[in-house]
Amino acid sequence: MEHTEQTRCTELAKSSSVYRSLYSEIEEVGWERLVRLGGDLTFLSFRILDAKSRVHFVEIELDETYPKSPPRVSADVPYIFDLKWSKSSRLKDVVQQFQKHLEKLQEFWSTLDDIDKSLWVVDPKQPSRSMCCRQINIGPVVDSLRRIWQRNSRKWTKDKPYLENIACLLETQLPRPIDVQKNDQQVECGICYAQCLPVDDELGVNSGSGTDYRCDNTTCNKAFHSVCLGDWLRSITTTRQSFDVLFGNCPYCSEPVAVKITDSRT
Repeated sequence: MEHTEQTRCTELAKSSSVYRSLYSEIEEVGWERLVRLGGDLTFLSFRILDAKSRVHFVEIELDETYPKSPPRVSADVPYIFDLKWSKSSRLKDVVQQFQKHLEKLQEFWSTLDDIDKSLWVVDPKQPSRSMCCRQINIGPVVDSLRRIWQRNSRKWTKDKPYLENIACLLETQLPRPIDVQKNDQQVECGICYAQCLPVDDELGVNSGSGTDYRCDNTTCNKAFHSVCLGDWLRSITTTRQSFDVLFGNCPYCSEPVAVKITDSRT
């Protein structure tokens, strides 16, 4: 009986030590970034912002041998990075490597964002950050597409934006999205209900700008001015702030939102 009780106490001591260590590692990453924590502490999810204020979630799974063995990492990205791990590594090392991985994908995502915004994307209808391909409507092409491509392939230059290169290559102005063709105006903000902010010196670089933030929830996808969303989040007591980023919930669907605030409104 004494042996059984001793074993139980030993296991509890080990478990307590593991919990304290893991809580310390979460503290290093930042509790404001933590989105989910499994009850047995084997699963964690962190919210990370990239250089363009896009929101990403990195999921980390730990096994019973952690930290001797590396965690399993997954995220909504085209490909996952090769995790560099040693016995002295911690959760902050995973997050830092993920952030560097996001830096490498910035230009790629910016190009896809331009395509999704400016061209008529046939498929996928609701692309995720892990999707690398877009099928677009190029409209009627009189000449053979192959001959056009061969004739203009050398016109592609790195100095031009991707969309300009495509239009030059195909010798045609590509069709715009259906909703843009129907209404070639800015989408109205879900908070102030205006398409553009007023022209006001107090707004600085945001003066007269259109909506520049959308809810990541595909069933909501509500548009906002980041200034309006920032002001609304400040009025909510549950909103958290880390440096120049506000973390809260969408006014329409209550999904998590994170918006970078500018100096003109701080």
